[in-house]
Amino acid sequence: MEDRLLDISAQGLRLTQQRNQPSSDEPTLPAPAALRAAETTLPVPGTSSYLAGCAQEDTVRHIVEDIIPALNGQGLSSRYFGFVTGGVLPIAEWADNVVSRMDQNVQVHLPGQTISTTVEHVALEMTAGLLRLGDGAWMGRTFTTGATASNVLGLACGREHVLNRRLGGEDTVGELGVLAACLKAGVSEIQVLTSGAHSSLSKAASVVGLGRGSVKELRRSADKPWELDLGALEAALRKPGVASLIAVSAGEVNSGGFALKDVAEWGKVRELADKYGAWIHVDGAFGVFARALDEREAYKTLRERVEGLTLADSITVDGHKLLNVPYDCGMFFTRSPAIMQSVFTNPNAAYLSAGAPSSIPSPLNIGLENSRRFRALPAYAVLHSEGRTGFATLLSNMVQLARNVASFVRDSEHYLLLPEGEASVDDDIFMTVLFRAKDAALNQVLVDKINQTRQLYVSGTSWAGEKAVRLAVSNWKVDAEKDFKVVASILTAVAEGREFSIDNV
Repeated sequence: MEDRLLDISAQGLRLTQQRNQPSSDEPTLPAPAALRAAETTLPVPGTSSYLAGCAQEDTVRHIVEDIIPALNGQGLSSRYFGFVTGGVLPIAEWADNVVSRMDQNVQVHLPGQTISTTVEHVALEMTAGLLRLGDGAWMGRTFTTGATASNVLGLACGREHVLNRRLGGEDTVGELGVLAACLKAGVSEIQVLTSGAHSSLSKAASVVGLGRGSVKELRRSADKPWELDLGALEAALRKPGVASLIAVSAGEVNSGGFALKDVAEWGKVRELADKYGAWIHVDGAFGVFARALDEREAYKTLRERVEGLTLADSITVDGHKLLNVPYDCGMFFTRSPAIMQSVFTNPNAAYLSAGAPSSIPSPLNIGLENSRRFRALPAYAVLHSEGRTGFATLLSNMVQLARNVASFVRDSEHYLLLPEGEASVDDDIFMTVLFRAKDAALNQVLVDKINQTRQLYVSGTSWAGEKAVRLAVSNWKVDAEKDFKVVASILTAVAEGREFSIDNV
């Protein structure tokens, strides 16, 4: 059969049909019976068929008939609202299939052999442009597996910066190691100062040798734990013998709140960082995309929250969230490419040399991986096809649905919108909606009750010591009107103790 993956006409028609396909009412989660059935078909060690092999057609049949029905619908359903998990735009799915087919080596920049690393460079440049980061300011940049890896890069670069400054530029942490560098620099502690941090920040601190205990939450108040206390920040920065990294949360995982309110607060943090030699890293996994919203008044507050983000030293971006490209895909940006190379240079391997000097560094010298998937191509395809206007429209659909749900919850007799006492829904809601049931007994089982409908998936969390529901909108397929009706119907049915049927919506 003729291979049609690279057939422009065939794929163009297919992509158009996929993009224009109406939102489906297929389940968001598989039926429990499908999960149990799939488990019984998986190979078991010790049986006669284990690793015996079979016809490829049988393997295809097994995956299609047994495994796929037991997968959740995060890429297919517009109502998978857990973990800020984006969907996959059709153009990104196609590009990802091309990546698998071509299997490019993108560890070394080899412009005489392949365009792949140049495409990656351009895709990162386009991402910076979409996020309005400024021309030429973020030349240290690379693709990663996601926000966790990007946070590792951010803390590694920050660690290098704050210790190199104490060492007078003569030595690097990458050469000496953290312990020797601290001893030589007279540093007794490296601290990561933050508020409302994602758990991956503590994981990153552990990986780069700072330790999870180095992460210190400086919260402005108990009511708004995501906001950074600038007074406490300055007091912590003044500690003698201590080097500091400042990790700013641009989109707290539960509330979606931003650590800093406006450009004035960003400016104050920059001033403090310069005064005390600190590094500012922004975890903007999904919140950074507020910079890609259009100029309408409804988004004014959100734009203010991230207006000063360019004053940071490094930024985490998560592509498989709001950019709607396949797992795995993240990005990392820093204004200090020299520090990136100082930390991540892959030495003593002549066979990995790029040859002639180039303005585009080999990816293996600026990131964690040597072996790397060409994950830049789906991101490039989305940026190239959607452009600034198209992507802003996708974001607006997501924001509108989140705000519709938030308004419903706020006005409901059954539910309480969190955090309590927050400002207008129209000002602060971006992608996430946090709420709980007013009835304490229902609240204990609320997440399970919602997810048991199989038409909607939410994730559970804790807020102010009580269980809560976190609904995160990030799929390109969302229909603000239709999906809101389904969500509202499910929440009402659950609160009233009724069975839910999608046929009644």
